[in-house]
Amino acid sequence: MILVSACLLGENCKYNGGNNKNEKIIDYLKDKSYIAVCPELLGGLPCPRTPSEIKDGKVYFKDGTEVTKEFKLGAEKVVELLKEYDIEEAILKDGSPSCGSKLIYDGTFNGKKINGMGITAKALKNFEISIKTEEDF
Repeated sequence: MILVSACLLGENCKYNGGNNKNEKIIDYLKDKSYIAVCPELLGGLPCPRTPSEIKDGKVYFKDGTEVTKEFKLGAEKVVELLKEYDIEEAILKDGSPSCGSKLIYDGTFNGKKINGMGITAKALKNFEISIKTEEDF
């Protein structure tokens, strides 16, 4: 079973109400079992929502509101899926404060990316799940 960021499959769950639909990933998944998730929605955040970034290990909306609790709750719910399904691989949206596995935004809301991992990606790494991003396709 493969865990996939729902936005990569065309679900409108991105912070701005849009998606990151990726036809290569959709094509890759055609003959595979997968489950689509958006950790931010699972954590109780709305769609659309204020952009968020990680700074000093905490997640903040652009207006300064801390939303670490919601991001951690979403990650916990994704980890629960690991117990329910035999998930061996994840395809996550890089850059996301939830799903980024190689890059995240630097917390300044200036569009600058740095090496780092989002809250959910870190949680999955603890369970030794193989993580790919859209850049791998």
